[in-house]
Amino acid sequence: MAADPPPNANEPATAADAARANADAGTNASAPVTVRCEDVTHEYGDRSGRLRSDPSRSVTALRDASFTARAGEVVGFVGPSGSGKSTALHVVGGLLEPTAGTVDVLGTDLTRLSASERTALRRDRVGFVFQEFHLLPSLTARTNVALPLIERGVARRVRRRRATDLLERVGLADRADHRPSELSGGERQRVAIARALVTDPDLVLADEPTGELDTATGERVLDLLVDVADDRTVLIATHDERAVAVTDRVLRLLDGTVTSGTSDG
Repeated sequence: MAADPPPNANEPATAADAARANADAGTNASAPVTVRCEDVTHEYGDRSGRLRSDPSRSVTALRDASFTARAGEVVGFVGPSGSGKSTALHVVGGLLEPTAGTVDVLGTDLTRLSASERTALRRDRVGFVFQEFHLLPSLTARTNVALPLIERGVARRVRRRRATDLLERVGLADRADHRPSELSGGERQRVAIARALVTDPDLVLADEPTGELDTATGERVLDLLVDVADDRTVLIATHDERAVAVTDRVLRLLDGTVTSGTSDG
């Protein structure tokens, strides 16, 4: 009887190994890794949870999640509501501390940083598009976009020009002096996207960036996100098939676990 062939050392041994290999498969293997999460778990309701509604209960939003992303790559996080997409972005962005595991972003281990150090990293190198927009109601669209530049001490003339240019790119040049209450949901969404890009960040985290947008405007915003990914990393949490279509790679989450990934490269 012929002996069974030896296992291929390059093949994943288990389904979990296969999912991790897919999650790590980038479109350009020579590009530097900008995000690396290894065995990340996050539980709402423990000492690191900030959004808990019932402190007596602990909900595992991420469970042993491992994935990487590289410079120049657009990675989509997809899955049903409650699958952990937004939590994954919040952990990568340093808004939430993992209960377990390591999170390395732009060469820095976030788990070793203080809250103020994480804030500084996010301010200087990360752009975040929040699902709830988080615009200040008393400020105009232009000033909302320019806020991150104010925090960095950029001259008023420079930040005004930069904010105006970005509002023009998202189709809101004529709404620059309007406050959020005077804007539609889709317009507020575009202001939030412009604000995320105003510091020219190395990493962009977008939580449902097309959720409030019509087809034409959504395509325009997605084109912008793809354009900025030429030399930086963009992570998108989405239900929108239009957004999925522009990604280089998709990570599928279910019950907080990365179940599979696909590579278009």
